[in-house]
Amino acid sequence: MATTEHPAPSRLRVWMLEGLSDMGRSGGHTGPHAQPEPPHKGQRWWRVMCLTGVDYFSTLGYQPGIAALAAGLLSPIATVVLVIVTLAGALPVYRRVAEESPHGEGSIAMLERLLSFWQGKLFVLTLLGFAATDFLITITLSAADASTHLVENPHLTDFLHGRQMLITLILVALLGAVFLKGFLEAIGVAVALVGVYLALNVVVVCVGFWHVLTAGHVVTDWTSALTAEHGNIFVMIGISLIVFPKLALGLSGFETGVAVMPHVQGDPGDTEQQPTGRIRDTRKLLTTAAVIMSLFLITTSFITTVLIPEKEFKPGGQANGRALAYLAHQYMGGAFGTVYDISTIAILWFAGASAMAGLLNLMPRYLPRYGMAPHWARAVRPMVIVFTLIAFLVTWIFDANVDAQGGAYATGVLVLITSAAIAVTIAAHKAGQRNWTIAFAVISAVFVYTTVVNIIERPDGVKIGACFIVGIILVSLLSRLARAFELRVTHIELDDMAERFIRDTASRRIRFIANKPGRRDKAEYRDKIEQIRADNDMPEQEDFVFVEVTVTDPSEFEADLTVRGEVLHNRYRVLTVESSSIPNALAALLLHVRDTTGCIPHIYFKWTEGTPFANFLRFFLFGQGEVAPVTREVLREAEPDRARRPRVHTG
Repeated sequence: MATTEHPAPSRLRVWMLEGLSDMGRSGGHTGPHAQPEPPHKGQRWWRVMCLTGVDYFSTLGYQPGIAALAAGLLSPIATVVLVIVTLAGALPVYRRVAEESPHGEGSIAMLERLLSFWQGKLFVLTLLGFAATDFLITITLSAADASTHLVENPHLTDFLHGRQMLITLILVALLGAVFLKGFLEAIGVAVALVGVYLALNVVVVCVGFWHVLTAGHVVTDWTSALTAEHGNIFVMIGISLIVFPKLALGLSGFETGVAVMPHVQGDPGDTEQQPTGRIRDTRKLLTTAAVIMSLFLITTSFITTVLIPEKEFKPGGQANGRALAYLAHQYMGGAFGTVYDISTIAILWFAGASAMAGLLNLMPRYLPRYGMAPHWARAVRPMVIVFTLIAFLVTWIFDANVDAQGGAYATGVLVLITSAAIAVTIAAHKAGQRNWTIAFAVISAVFVYTTVVNIIERPDGVKIGACFIVGIILVSLLSRLARAFELRVTHIELDDMAERFIRDTASRRIRFIANKPGRRDKAEYRDKIEQIRADNDMPEQEDFVFVEVTVTDPSEFEADLTVRGEVLHNRYRVLTVESSSIPNALAALLLHVRDTTGCIPHIYFKWTEGTPFANFLRFFLFGQGEVAPVTREVLREAEPDRARRPRVHTG
């Protein structure tokens, strides 16, 4: 009789899951795009800054227009407040994050280390929801603004008018197509894009200031209107502080800055445990980027406010979402304006690519380690399709409108910065640094205020963030349920005594007793052996080794296993194990014993009282429950060959 062969997987399936087999089950799995370059291939910090800059600096494409809509004539003053918060608040926070988390994990990893068990996992999943909001809205907002620059170009406006939604969807689809084919973070491309874009903006700013100086009335008109509308400078500053949260888009880029740390070259003597040079150069990266962006924010907000009529900033106006491009066309002609549009479109599109790479780095960094991602989530291409479809949905919901997406983007940015500020405050407190603790606490309070005000005034952001959070948590829990019986011990190590116990019993049938440790006195072990013999009708001469598992953090999914042996009361051999799940630890130990000795081990349990559903919930949440059948199920999934499967007995 011919044997039944499994059909070969389709070419499409192989292509979609390419690289999945290489991902392994390492608890340190960090995703396909997160692998740092080898130390000798690292990049100079200013080149890596350009990789951050495609996200950070590209906000100049829409930030001045959003600031003008939010603050009106007060836009330059409100922008100065934003710059102060950037340089005195966000920058010190992320310089500390670079020191505390130098391997690209960012502030989320810092907070993860402070919390354990399920509350820690749920907190991280919540932050991942806001991070997903940040990165996905970066993709959709950048694509929407790029399409705005195309549609509003004087040479193309007649042909492309009314097609902004279609153009945005095409740009998002092209971005997804690049990642489906395979995307390598080309720092060289980022350097070229950022260099050209900043140079063009320098030209626009210089020409703008020349027109301000040669037409002096625009400044007096602006100051007169400010005084008439707000009275005095103190009222202006007060109102600027109130509207400042609406300008929070100008704070984006810091989280990306620490995420790209593994690419920074550092010093030849750097080690992964102490990358001193990498930390120093990343701080240079963050500081330089913040200073450059601050200068551009102040100058561009000023020239756009005084040179562009207020009506042009509003939806439908020629400067809406493209204030600097408006000035480029207005004062330097269509040729230069078109070059500026092309540069802006390119860097905005590449900012979406950077955000997509960030998503593909971030989600696999945490979710597989928690057991909260489907198996295919370890592959790049299925995740690209998922993120692209979500970006389509977000674009459709917001009608490809830059202004409408500003609230959602600002919420994601502010929540991440606030979490970073809180994390470094706690880190400074634990280090006994009183002055830094007070300073970071004040910064945290500022960002908490900013986040709360932004959420109150623009609730769309938190609604979108909540949708991502609910989606991530729901999918994560369903995935963990589906993988509940998966063998997830990554490595087993036995001490000398445990190895001796295994060798001693290898010459005959190996029998283990699963024991829940109690008083651990002589009577406990004697009574347990008598019960097992009576339940299974076993002769007196049979010998046993006890296995006792202590549950550590049941929310952990993958972990190493250390097995220690000891002899209690000069008679009873006991193997002690610490694990997040009793059934998984027992199954892993049995398979290891089988593979080491070549013999099939037997393990004996007693039934646990309680309903099956309640016991399953105890296993899912707390790593305990009905241990015997779950151990057998883990073994069944791990070893399809029944003849080679360790034996489970219950009485």
